[in-house]
Amino acid sequence: MNRDTMTILALTTLWTLVVAVVGGVILYQFRRRSLRVTMIVAALAPMAAALAAVLQSVRAMFISEHDSWVVLWTLAFAGFLGLGMSVLLGHWISAGSRDVGQRLRRLGTTYEPSDRLTGAVPAELAALTDELEMTREKLAASHARERALEASRRELVAFMSHDLRTPLAGLRAVAEGLEDGVIDDVPAALRQMRSTVDRMTGLVDDLFELSRLSAAALPRKRSAVSLRELAEDVAGENGEHARASGVELTVSTPAGDDRLAVQGDPDELTRAVTNLVGNAIRHTTRGGTVTLVVDREPDGRVRLAVTDGCGGIPADDLERVFDIGWRGDEQRTPVPASASTSGSASASGEPSAASSGGGGLGLAIARGVVESHDGQIGVTNIDGGCAFQIDLPPVPANANVS
Repeated sequence: MNRDTMTILALTTLWTLVVAVVGGVILYQFRRRSLRVTMIVAALAPMAAALAAVLQSVRAMFISEHDSWVVLWTLAFAGFLGLGMSVLLGHWISAGSRDVGQRLRRLGTTYEPSDRLTGAVPAELAALTDELEMTREKLAASHARERALEASRRELVAFMSHDLRTPLAGLRAVAEGLEDGVIDDVPAALRQMRSTVDRMTGLVDDLFELSRLSAAALPRKRSAVSLRELAEDVAGENGEHARASGVELTVSTPAGDDRLAVQGDPDELTRAVTNLVGNAIRHTTRGGTVTLVVDREPDGRVRLAVTDGCGGIPADDLERVFDIGWRGDEQRTPVPASASTSGSASASGEPSAASSGGGGLGLAIARGVVESHDGQIGVTNIDGGCAFQIDLPPVPANANVS
Protein backbone atom coordinates (compact mmCIF):
# COMPACT_ATOMS: atom_id res chain seq x y z
CA MET A 1 0.00 0.00 0.00
CA ASN A 2 1.59 3.30 -1.17
CA ARG A 3 1.78 6.56 0.72
CA ASP A 4 -1.10 8.30 -1.15
CA THR A 5 -3.48 5.47 -0.33
CA MET A 6 -2.48 5.58 3.33
CA THR A 7 -3.10 9.35 3.35
CA ILE A 8 -6.56 8.99 1.77
CA LEU A 9 -7.46 6.26 4.27
CA ALA A 10 -6.29 8.39 7.19
CA LEU A 11 -8.18 11.48 6.00
CA THR A 12 -11.35 9.46 5.39
CA THR A 13 -11.14 7.94 8.88
CA LEU A 14 -10.55 11.37 10.43
CA TRP A 15 -13.48 13.05 8.71
CA THR A 16 -15.73 10.09 9.46
CA LEU A 17 -14.93 10.39 13.15
CA VAL A 18 -15.47 14.16 13.09
CA VAL A 19 -18.83 13.85 11.34
CA ALA A 20 -19.80 11.00 13.69
CA VAL A 21 -19.10 13.19 16.74
CA VAL A 22 -21.00 16.14 15.25
CA GLY A 23 -23.87 13.87 14.23
CA GLY A 24 -23.97 12.33 17.70
CA VAL A 25 -24.15 15.79 19.28
CA ILE A 26 -26.98 16.78 16.92
CA LEU A 27 -28.86 13.54 17.65
CA TYR A 28 -28.45 14.17 21.37
CA GLN A 29 -29.83 17.69 20.99
CA PHE A 30 -32.77 16.35 18.97
CA ARG A 31 -33.40 13.33 21.23
CA ARG A 32 -36.77 14.71 22.32
CA ARG A 33 -37.80 15.82 18.85
CA SER A 34 -39.82 13.90 16.31
CA LEU A 35 -38.56 10.52 15.24
CA ARG A 36 -38.66 11.76 11.67
CA VAL A 37 -36.03 14.45 12.40
CA THR A 38 -33.65 12.04 14.09
CA MET A 39 -33.98 9.59 11.19
CA ILE A 40 -33.14 12.36 8.70
CA VAL A 41 -30.05 13.29 10.72
CA ALA A 42 -29.01 9.64 10.93
CA ALA A 43 -29.46 9.22 7.14
CA LEU A 44 -27.50 12.39 6.24
CA ALA A 45 -24.55 11.78 8.56
CA PRO A 46 -22.87 9.08 6.37
CA MET A 47 -23.38 11.27 3.29
CA ALA A 48 -21.75 14.23 5.06
CA ALA A 49 -18.80 12.07 6.11
CA ALA A 50 -18.27 10.83 2.53
CA LEU A 51 -18.63 14.36 1.15
CA ALA A 52 -16.04 15.76 3.58
CA ALA A 53 -13.59 12.97 2.75
CA VAL A 54 -14.00 13.51 -1.02
CA LEU A 55 -13.54 17.30 -0.72
CA GLN A 56 -10.41 16.79 1.35
CA SER A 57 -9.06 14.37 -1.25
CA VAL A 58 -9.78 16.89 -4.01
CA ARG A 59 -7.95 19.64 -2.12
CA ALA A 60 -4.99 17.34 -1.62
CA MET A 61 -5.05 16.57 -5.38
CA PHE A 62 -5.56 12.88 -4.85
CA ILE A 63 -8.58 12.95 -7.18
CA SER A 64 -8.81 14.76 -10.50
CA GLU A 65 -11.39 17.51 -10.99
CA HIS A 66 -13.41 15.39 -13.42
CA ASP A 67 -13.45 12.42 -11.11
CA SER A 68 -14.27 14.62 -8.14
CA TRP A 69 -17.37 16.04 -9.86
CA VAL A 70 -18.53 12.54 -10.73
CA VAL A 71 -18.14 11.47 -7.12
CA LEU A 72 -19.84 14.63 -5.80
CA TRP A 73 -22.87 14.21 -8.11
CA THR A 74 -23.09 10.57 -7.11
CA LEU A 75 -23.03 11.56 -3.43
CA ALA A 76 -25.65 14.27 -4.07
CA PHE A 77 -28.06 11.82 -5.71
CA ALA A 78 -27.40 9.25 -2.99
CA GLY A 79 -27.98 11.94 -0.36
CA PHE A 80 -31.32 12.96 -1.90
CA LEU A 81 -32.33 9.31 -2.12
CA GLY A 82 -31.38 8.69 1.52
CA LEU A 83 -33.17 11.87 2.59
CA GLY A 84 -36.37 10.89 0.77
CA MET A 85 -36.36 7.35 2.10
CA SER A 86 -35.67 8.54 5.66
CA VAL A 87 -38.54 11.05 5.40
CA LEU A 88 -40.89 8.35 4.12
CA LEU A 89 -39.82 5.85 6.75
CA GLY A 90 -40.10 8.52 9.45
CA HIS A 91 -43.62 9.29 8.27
CA TRP A 92 -44.64 5.63 8.51
CA ILE A 93 -43.17 5.24 11.98
CA SER A 94 -44.61 8.55 13.20
CA ALA A 95 -48.10 7.67 11.94
CA GLY A 96 -47.91 4.25 13.58
CA SER A 97 -46.62 5.78 16.82
CA ARG A 98 -49.45 8.31 16.91
CA ASP A 99 -51.98 5.52 16.40
CA VAL A 100 -50.43 3.50 19.22
CA GLY A 101 -50.52 6.59 21.45
CA GLN A 102 -54.20 7.16 20.70
CA ARG A 103 -54.99 3.52 21.50
CA LEU A 104 -53.09 3.77 24.78
CA ARG A 105 -54.97 6.95 25.74
CA ARG A 106 -58.30 5.28 24.98
CA LEU A 107 -57.39 2.09 26.83
CA GLY A 108 -59.53 1.84 29.95
CA THR A 109 -61.66 4.90 29.08
CA THR A 110 -63.68 3.43 26.21
CA TYR A 111 -64.35 -0.15 25.23
CA GLU A 112 -65.45 0.41 21.65
CA PRO A 113 -63.34 -1.43 19.04
CA SER A 114 -60.70 0.71 17.34
CA ASP A 115 -60.22 1.02 13.60
CA ARG A 116 -57.59 -1.21 12.08
CA LEU A 117 -54.32 0.33 10.97
CA THR A 118 -54.32 1.59 7.42
CA GLY A 119 -51.28 2.27 5.29
CA ALA A 120 -47.73 1.01 5.61
CA VAL A 121 -46.47 0.63 9.19
CA PRO A 122 -43.61 -1.48 10.50
CA ALA A 123 -44.44 -5.01 11.58
CA GLU A 124 -43.44 -4.26 15.19
CA LEU A 125 -45.95 -1.41 15.47
CA ALA A 126 -48.64 -3.49 13.77
CA ALA A 127 -48.01 -6.31 16.28
CA LEU A 128 -48.14 -3.80 19.15
CA THR A 129 -51.50 -2.44 17.99
CA ASP A 130 -52.81 -6.01 17.76
CA GLU A 131 -51.71 -6.62 21.36
CA LEU A 132 -53.40 -3.39 22.45
CA GLU A 133 -56.61 -4.46 20.71
CA MET A 134 -56.51 -7.82 22.49
CA THR A 135 -55.95 -6.00 25.78
CA ARG A 136 -58.92 -3.74 25.02
CA GLU A 137 -61.11 -6.79 24.37
CA LYS A 138 -60.03 -8.35 27.67
CA LEU A 139 -60.71 -5.10 29.53
CA ALA A 140 -64.11 -4.81 27.83
CA ALA A 141 -64.99 -8.36 28.86
CA SER A 142 -63.79 -7.68 32.41
CA HIS A 143 -65.82 -4.45 32.51
CA ALA A 144 -68.90 -6.30 31.30
CA ARG A 145 -68.41 -8.98 33.97
CA GLU A 146 -67.95 -6.28 36.61
CA ARG A 147 -71.16 -4.54 35.57
CA ALA A 148 -73.01 -7.86 35.55
CA LEU A 149 -71.73 -8.69 39.02
CA GLU A 150 -72.70 -5.25 40.30
CA ALA A 151 -76.18 -5.60 38.81
CA SER A 152 -76.44 -9.08 40.31
CA ARG A 153 -75.34 -7.75 43.69
CA ARG A 154 -77.95 -4.96 43.62
CA GLU A 155 -80.58 -7.44 42.52
CA LEU A 156 -79.63 -9.83 45.31
CA VAL A 157 -79.82 -7.07 47.91
CA ALA A 158 -83.28 -6.09 46.67
CA PHE A 159 -84.46 -9.70 46.58
CA MET A 160 -83.14 -10.59 50.00
CA SER A 161 -84.52 -7.38 51.49
CA HIS A 162 -87.94 -8.46 50.28
CA ASP A 163 -87.52 -12.07 51.37
CA LEU A 164 -86.40 -11.03 54.86
CA ARG A 165 -88.72 -8.07 55.34
CA THR A 166 -91.85 -10.13 54.64
CA PRO A 167 -91.32 -12.79 57.35
CA LEU A 168 -90.13 -10.09 59.77
CA ALA A 169 -93.41 -8.27 59.24
CA GLY A 170 -95.22 -11.55 59.86
CA LEU A 171 -93.31 -12.15 63.08
CA ARG A 172 -94.13 -8.63 64.21
CA ALA A 173 -97.81 -9.12 63.45
CA VAL A 174 -97.99 -12.43 65.32
CA ALA A 175 -96.06 -10.98 68.27
CA GLU A 176 -98.43 -8.01 68.44
CA GLY A 177 -101.41 -10.36 68.19
CA LEU A 178 -100.11 -12.44 71.08
CA GLU A 179 -99.36 -9.32 73.08
CA ASP A 180 -102.87 -7.91 72.49
CA GLY A 181 -104.54 -11.26 73.10
CA VAL A 182 -106.39 -11.29 69.76
CA ILE A 183 -105.01 -14.71 68.69
CA ASP A 184 -106.99 -17.60 70.12
CA ASP A 185 -104.77 -20.48 68.94
CA VAL A 186 -101.54 -19.57 70.72
CA PRO A 187 -99.72 -22.88 70.02
CA ALA A 188 -100.41 -22.49 66.30
CA ALA A 189 -99.10 -18.94 66.37
CA LEU A 190 -95.93 -20.10 68.13
CA ARG A 191 -95.48 -22.83 65.53
CA GLN A 192 -95.85 -20.23 62.82
CA MET A 193 -93.21 -18.04 64.45
CA ARG A 194 -90.82 -20.96 64.70
CA SER A 195 -91.46 -21.89 61.06
CA THR A 196 -90.82 -18.30 59.99
CA VAL A 197 -87.59 -18.17 61.98
CA ASP A 198 -86.50 -21.43 60.35
CA ARG A 199 -87.10 -19.97 56.89
CA MET A 200 -85.13 -16.85 57.76
CA THR A 201 -82.32 -18.99 59.13
CA GLY A 202 -82.30 -20.92 55.87
CA LEU A 203 -81.99 -17.69 53.89
CA VAL A 204 -79.07 -16.51 56.03
CA ASP A 205 -77.38 -19.90 55.73
CA ASP A 206 -77.74 -19.72 51.96
CA LEU A 207 -76.13 -16.29 51.96
CA PHE A 208 -73.19 -17.51 54.03
CA GLU A 209 -72.73 -20.55 51.80
CA LEU A 210 -72.87 -18.47 48.65
CA SER A 211 -70.38 -16.00 50.13
CA ARG A 212 -68.01 -18.84 51.02
CA LEU A 213 -68.21 -20.32 47.52
CA SER A 214 -67.73 -16.93 45.87
CA ALA A 215 -64.70 -16.09 48.02
CA ALA A 216 -62.69 -18.99 46.54
CA ALA A 217 -61.66 -20.15 49.97
CA LEU A 218 -59.39 -23.11 50.54
CA PRO A 219 -61.22 -26.31 49.59
CA ARG A 220 -62.46 -28.56 52.30
CA LYS A 221 -61.02 -32.01 52.79
CA ARG A 222 -62.27 -34.17 49.95
CA SER A 223 -62.59 -37.86 49.45
CA ALA A 224 -64.05 -40.34 46.97
CA VAL A 225 -67.84 -40.10 47.09
CA SER A 226 -70.31 -42.48 45.46
CA LEU A 227 -72.64 -40.29 43.45
CA ARG A 228 -74.96 -43.25 43.02
CA GLU A 229 -75.49 -43.64 46.77
CA LEU A 230 -75.65 -39.87 47.22
CA ALA A 231 -78.51 -39.65 44.69
CA GLU A 232 -80.39 -42.47 46.43
CA ASP A 233 -79.96 -40.75 49.81
CA VAL A 234 -81.19 -37.42 48.46
CA ALA A 235 -84.19 -39.11 46.87
CA GLY A 236 -85.04 -40.77 50.19
CA GLU A 237 -84.74 -37.51 52.12
CA ASN A 238 -87.01 -35.68 49.64
CA GLY A 239 -89.54 -38.46 49.24
CA GLU A 240 -91.99 -36.99 51.72
CA HIS A 241 -91.70 -33.57 50.10
CA ALA A 242 -92.47 -35.12 46.71
CA ARG A 243 -95.48 -37.06 48.04
CA ALA A 244 -96.87 -33.95 49.71
CA SER A 245 -96.59 -32.12 46.39
CA GLY A 246 -98.21 -34.95 44.46
CA VAL A 247 -95.00 -35.64 42.52
CA GLU A 248 -93.38 -39.02 41.88
CA LEU A 249 -89.64 -39.07 42.66
CA THR A 250 -87.56 -41.86 41.06
CA VAL A 251 -83.87 -42.73 40.75
CA SER A 252 -82.28 -44.36 37.70
CA THR A 253 -78.79 -45.88 37.93
CA PRO A 254 -76.88 -48.18 35.56
CA ALA A 255 -76.74 -51.92 36.09
CA GLY A 256 -73.65 -53.38 37.68
CA ASP A 257 -71.58 -52.52 40.73
CA ASP A 258 -70.10 -49.23 39.47
CA ARG A 259 -70.47 -46.83 42.40
CA LEU A 260 -69.91 -43.83 40.13
CA ALA A 261 -67.32 -42.30 42.42
CA VAL A 262 -66.21 -38.66 42.24
CA GLN A 263 -63.69 -36.69 44.27
CA GLY A 264 -65.35 -34.12 46.47
CA ASP A 265 -66.94 -33.01 49.70
CA PRO A 266 -69.99 -35.20 50.41
CA ASP A 267 -71.83 -32.47 52.32
CA GLU A 268 -71.40 -29.88 49.58
CA LEU A 269 -72.37 -32.31 46.83
CA THR A 270 -75.41 -33.43 48.81
CA ARG A 271 -76.49 -29.82 49.19
CA ALA A 272 -76.10 -29.14 45.47
CA VAL A 273 -78.11 -32.21 44.45
CA THR A 274 -80.73 -31.49 47.13
CA ASN A 275 -81.15 -27.96 45.77
CA LEU A 276 -81.71 -29.32 42.27
CA VAL A 277 -84.18 -31.96 43.43
CA GLY A 278 -86.07 -29.51 45.65
CA ASN A 279 -86.26 -27.03 42.80
CA ALA A 280 -87.56 -29.75 40.45
CA ILE A 281 -90.25 -30.90 42.91
CA ARG A 282 -91.36 -27.33 43.58
CA HIS A 283 -91.86 -26.54 39.89
CA THR A 284 -93.31 -29.86 38.72
CA THR A 285 -97.07 -29.88 38.37
CA ARG A 286 -99.07 -32.25 40.55
CA GLY A 287 -99.10 -35.75 39.09
CA GLY A 288 -95.74 -35.20 37.36
CA THR A 289 -92.46 -37.04 37.80
CA VAL A 290 -88.99 -35.98 38.90
CA THR A 291 -86.20 -38.37 37.96
CA LEU A 292 -82.59 -38.56 39.11
CA VAL A 293 -80.42 -40.23 36.50
CA VAL A 294 -76.82 -41.10 37.39
CA ASP A 295 -74.54 -42.66 34.79
CA ARG A 296 -70.98 -42.68 33.48
CA GLU A 297 -70.14 -40.94 30.23
CA PRO A 298 -67.90 -42.56 27.57
CA ASP A 299 -65.01 -40.27 28.55
CA GLY A 300 -65.19 -41.45 32.18
CA ARG A 301 -67.00 -38.47 33.68
CA VAL A 302 -69.91 -39.06 36.00
CA ARG A 303 -73.16 -37.33 35.07
CA LEU A 304 -76.12 -36.68 37.35
CA ALA A 305 -79.26 -35.36 35.70
CA VAL A 306 -82.44 -34.14 37.37
CA THR A 307 -85.43 -34.04 35.02
CA ASP A 308 -88.75 -32.50 35.96
CA GLY A 309 -92.16 -31.63 34.57
CA CYS A 310 -92.06 -27.87 34.90
CA GLY A 311 -93.17 -27.28 31.33
CA GLY A 312 -89.82 -25.85 30.23
CA ILE A 313 -87.88 -22.63 30.70
CA PRO A 314 -88.08 -19.72 28.22
CA ALA A 315 -85.06 -19.65 25.95
CA ASP A 316 -84.15 -16.13 27.08
CA ASP A 317 -83.96 -17.30 30.71
CA LEU A 318 -81.85 -20.43 30.20
CA GLU A 319 -78.62 -18.47 30.64
CA ARG A 320 -79.94 -16.73 33.78
CA VAL A 321 -81.15 -19.80 35.64
CA PHE A 322 -78.01 -20.00 37.78
CA ASP A 323 -77.73 -16.26 38.43
CA ILE A 324 -77.92 -15.13 42.03
CA GLY A 325 -81.47 -14.28 43.01
CA TRP A 326 -83.02 -15.39 39.71
CA ARG A 327 -86.53 -16.70 40.12
CA GLY A 328 -88.34 -16.51 36.83
CA ASP A 329 -91.69 -17.93 37.89
CA GLU A 330 -92.52 -15.56 40.73
CA GLN A 331 -93.37 -11.89 40.92
CA ARG A 332 -90.58 -10.16 42.84
CA THR A 333 -92.58 -7.08 43.79
CA PRO A 334 -92.19 -6.40 47.53
CA VAL A 335 -95.35 -6.95 49.51
CA PRO A 336 -96.49 -4.01 51.68
CA ALA A 337 -96.01 -4.53 55.37
CA SER A 338 -99.68 -3.94 56.03
CA ALA A 339 -100.66 -6.77 53.70
CA SER A 340 -98.16 -9.11 55.32
CA THR A 341 -99.36 -8.12 58.76
CA SER A 342 -102.98 -8.75 58.06
CA GLY A 343 -102.21 -12.11 56.48
CA SER A 344 -99.96 -13.27 59.27
CA ALA A 345 -102.12 -12.20 62.14
CA SER A 346 -104.97 -14.53 61.31
CA ALA A 347 -106.51 -16.37 64.14
CA SER A 348 -105.64 -19.67 62.57
CA GLY A 349 -101.95 -18.88 62.81
CA GLU A 350 -101.26 -20.11 59.27
CA PRO A 351 -98.44 -18.34 57.39
CA SER A 352 -99.46 -15.97 54.64
CA ALA A 353 -98.75 -16.68 51.02
CA ALA A 354 -96.39 -13.73 50.84
CA SER A 355 -94.07 -15.23 53.39
CA SER A 356 -93.48 -18.42 51.47
CA GLY A 357 -90.78 -19.05 48.93
CA GLY A 358 -86.99 -19.15 48.97
CA GLY A 359 -84.33 -16.57 48.27
CA GLY A 360 -83.54 -17.71 44.76
CA LEU A 361 -80.06 -18.87 45.82
CA GLY A 362 -80.40 -22.65 45.50
CA LEU A 363 -79.31 -22.95 41.88
CA ALA A 364 -76.54 -20.37 42.36
CA ILE A 365 -75.19 -22.42 45.28
CA ALA A 366 -75.42 -25.61 43.20
CA ARG A 367 -73.36 -23.98 40.45
CA GLY A 368 -70.78 -22.75 42.95
CA VAL A 369 -70.42 -26.23 44.46
CA VAL A 370 -70.09 -27.95 41.09
CA GLU A 371 -67.55 -25.46 39.75
CA SER A 372 -65.51 -25.72 42.96
CA HIS A 373 -65.30 -29.47 42.22
CA ASP A 374 -63.92 -28.81 38.71
CA GLY A 375 -67.26 -29.86 37.23
CA GLN A 376 -69.83 -28.36 34.91
CA ILE A 377 -73.53 -27.69 35.39
CA GLY A 378 -76.14 -26.80 32.81
CA VAL A 379 -79.81 -26.92 31.97
CA THR A 380 -81.71 -27.83 28.81
CA ASN A 381 -85.36 -28.03 27.91
CA ILE A 382 -86.91 -31.42 27.30
CA ASP A 383 -90.38 -32.55 26.37
CA GLY A 384 -92.68 -31.26 29.11
CA GLY A 385 -89.96 -29.94 31.37
CA CYS A 386 -86.24 -29.38 31.72
CA ALA A 387 -83.14 -31.31 32.73
CA PHE A 388 -80.36 -30.04 35.01
CA GLN A 389 -77.09 -31.87 34.39
CA ILE A 390 -73.98 -32.10 36.53
CA ASP A 391 -70.74 -33.47 35.08
CA LEU A 392 -67.95 -34.31 37.53
CA PRO A 393 -64.52 -35.83 36.89
CA PRO A 394 -64.11 -39.42 38.13
CA VAL A 395 -61.69 -40.72 40.75
CA PRO A 396 -59.14 -43.48 40.18
CA ALA A 397 -60.58 -46.97 40.21
CA ASN A 398 -58.49 -48.00 43.24
CA ALA A 399 -59.70 -45.09 45.47
CA ASN A 400 -61.63 -45.82 48.65
CA VAL A 401 -65.21 -44.66 48.18
CA SER A 402 -67.13 -43.41 51.20
